[in-house]
Amino acid sequence: MRVLARVEAALLNQTGYLFQWSPICLAVGIGLYFSLRFEPGSQVYAWLLLVVAVLTWIGRTMRSGWAALAIGGALITAGFVLAGARAHSVAEPVLSWRYYGPIEGRVVVMDRSASDALRVTLDRVRIEDVPVDRRPQRVRLSLHGGVGPLVPGQRIMTTGHLSPPQGPVEPGGFDFRRHAWFQRLGAVGYTRVPVMTVAPPNGATEGVRVTAWRMAISERVRAILPGEIGGFAAAVTTGDRSGMGQGTLKSLRASNLAHLLAISGLHMGLLTGFVFLVCRLGLSAIPTVALRLPVRKLAAVCALAAAVIYLLLSGGNVATERAFVMASVMLGAILIDRRAISLRAVAVAALIVLTLRPESLLSPGFQMSFAATTALVAVFGALRDFHPLPGPKWLKPVVGLLMSSAIAGLATAPIGAAHFNTMSHYGLLANMLSVPVMGTIVVPAAFVAALLAPFGLEAFPLHVMGLGLQWILIVSDKVSGLDGAQGFVTSPPHYVLPMFALGALWLALWRGRAKWAGLIPLAAAFLLWGQGHRPEILIADSGGLVGIMTQNGRALSKEKGSGFIATVWLENDGDGVDQINAAGRWPDLEGTAPRYVWRGKELVHITGKRAAQGLTECQKNQIIVSSVDLDLIGDCGLFDRERLKETGSLAISNGQITTSRELIGHRLWSPQMVRNNR
Repeated sequence: MRVLARVEAALLNQTGYLFQWSPICLAVGIGLYFSLRFEPGSQVYAWLLLVVAVLTWIGRTMRSGWAALAIGGALITAGFVLAGARAHSVAEPVLSWRYYGPIEGRVVVMDRSASDALRVTLDRVRIEDVPVDRRPQRVRLSLHGGVGPLVPGQRIMTTGHLSPPQGPVEPGGFDFRRHAWFQRLGAVGYTRVPVMTVAPPNGATEGVRVTAWRMAISERVRAILPGEIGGFAAAVTTGDRSGMGQGTLKSLRASNLAHLLAISGLHMGLLTGFVFLVCRLGLSAIPTVALRLPVRKLAAVCALAAAVIYLLLSGGNVATERAFVMASVMLGAILIDRRAISLRAVAVAALIVLTLRPESLLSPGFQMSFAATTALVAVFGALRDFHPLPGPKWLKPVVGLLMSSAIAGLATAPIGAAHFNTMSHYGLLANMLSVPVMGTIVVPAAFVAALLAPFGLEAFPLHVMGLGLQWILIVSDKVSGLDGAQGFVTSPPHYVLPMFALGALWLALWRGRAKWAGLIPLAAAFLLWGQGHRPEILIADSGGLVGIMTQNGRALSKEKGSGFIATVWLENDGDGVDQINAAGRWPDLEGTAPRYVWRGKELVHITGKRAAQGLTECQKNQIIVSSVDLDLIGDCGLFDRERLKETGSLAISNGQITTSRELIGHRLWSPQMVRNNR
């Protein structure tokens, strides 16, 4: 009973600070939904809704500290239900076979693939001999053939290859199939033949008109600022990255400046802050207005209007929507005379984002954005309550910038390393040299250009913007070229990031000396990360690539082909080499069937029908991986195309086989469920 009394007392001591835990409880429920290996039925959701109602009633009627636990339980259950409802609401047909033939559709999105090819997303799709009820709502095509000028809303036709969205390239890895499900993307593919226009844009829908407007602005920006600077300018104004080359993107990532490309919290914060400041100073300079009207609130309304326009201009992707919600909550706090920057405001923004898009919880953008914001608000809030920033008054902005970069970097570094397997050792230096330029030159110049564009006077402010972006690209190139600029880390076990989040949030949100208990899960997360082990053998779901862990790193069975899979495997290993060098670790790649002796067994990799010719039997001590179907005599471990179609990618460690299929289970987006719904 004493323990229960202490728990209740601890909860009562948090009165007034418990609301900040609301999005965390909601996120726990969402995480539980995505961690399942089966899809709950309608009866499960009915019972869960009843649980939400009962717990909410208990929380509202009780007066003790236990009411907080009841509300927390209701939020966890509600998060689970929200995630399930969202997954069912976006359900669309998914292609369950490989298709080659005519493809027709309307262009709705244009970007670039990892191979630097122009890539388009089509809706209103038509593919040959596929009825409407089985036709994907959206498909994505990489264009490797002749491409003329394309604009959103234009209806095009080509002949190409389509296939279902790919699952994880290794068990437990990023599931693109799940990601595509929530994007309503039913097939991906490519074409090597020219694209023909079937019908010009007609602007029939608001979405297409807005996208066409964005692309027109992007073209105008690139016409005034040619080259990579123009592509960079288009990316930060309209979200269109199709004008940027892979070399520039790689340099920005290596220097930890890639976040400047994403129209997210930084850009939205800089823009709304600039508009708020200009409007407040301008209105305050008019005595009649300053004395009679609430200047601060009027400036907040102007900043909110600018945020809405920027949201439309940027295409309204998930990151921009998240940034808009955060900016709107903080500006709304000004309108109702509340503190604009507080942990409560961050919690409200997180609740809105998770309610609208529960799947965003799994994205690195959501995790890094709210990690940085929470850390900054918590640390600067503590400094405000206890003592001001150190140093003389004229130096405080510099100190604040240094602290902001350091705090945000420390908060997001583990998340970025876990998702992208890299760490920029000079990222703080690059951000110190670039973020002030973004805030003082690039964003203000872009805002002025937008104001002057209707009069055809946008060229000069765009050139000023280009000077700032040129400086950022110079910094990116120099920093990424430094020795040891980029380090590589191994992917952590799946439970490490939740432990890290728990510890960090406990430190930031809990009040009292017990907050330091958050150091325990933080230390445990880093310790478990360091003790994690990578699979000894990885097998691609196509049978086209095999990777074996050696003392020198992972050895790959092919020097080229399956390049994306090879890159992800090596990145997850924390290995900075490319596929060719990794293939050099394989003892012999000269034959048609590369072989490797592993733990007393011979692993044989067969690629293509020619390599499989004449192979009729196998030995007990062999593991045979094939990209084609085989009919062999013998008791060997056989993983041919037919078996891999059922298992997905494979990992083997200590003789234990783990398949992607068993880790994913039977979910709405898994191949079994897709085939059953055909």
